[in-house]
Amino acid sequence: MKQARFTRFEQAHQQDWALIDERFRHYLADAPRRVIEHLHRLAGDTHGYPVDRYEHSLQTASRALRDGADEEMVVCALLHDIGDDLAPANHAEIAAAILEPFIDPLNTWMIRHHELFQGYHYRQFFGQDPRAREQYLEHPAYARTVRFCDQWDQTSFDPDYDTLPLETFLPMVENILGRPPFGGLPELTDHDSGGRS
Repeated sequence: MKQARFTRFEQAHQQDWALIDERFRHYLADAPRRVIEHLHRLAGDTHGYPVDRYEHSLQTASRALRDGADEEMVVCALLHDIGDDLAPANHAEIAAAILEPFIDPLNTWMIRHHELFQGYHYRQFFGQDPRAREQYLEHPAYARTVRFCDQWDQTSFDPDYDTLPLETFLPMVENILGRPPFGGLPELTDHDSGGRS
């Protein structure tokens, strides 16, 4: 398998970047598979909850789909806690960063803030203000984030719920994460500015 030969970017040539660009685009196209592979890592440990995070994710997406949410929102519901495995103290930020290039900015904001909004249902047990989300009352994503948390997220810890299987959501994940990133990708030009001697 070919690889670029430079050891510093300032040594790179056009053909190096052409090779890297081709590989990057292939890798980017494979993102849905890798994301789903990572979603599976949420299975197992319940952390004391009635269901594990994998079941919770599927259940949240099932509720969103059955409630008539659009495809992008369903994918947000499926992946909203995907950061729990790597960053349990900051999981919403991880999920938002994964989805951000492919979804509406208001949905990115929703995912990024869902943990705070979810706290409406439990923050009082930790001596915190459950109404902290109201600081964002005027934000254009406030209502959708409340709906997401109140109707789908906080209700999705039911071991007896008729959760849809992951296969239901795979085409949606492929559609959303298979989109070109917002703003597109830069196109390689035919100008060789590297390889100074």
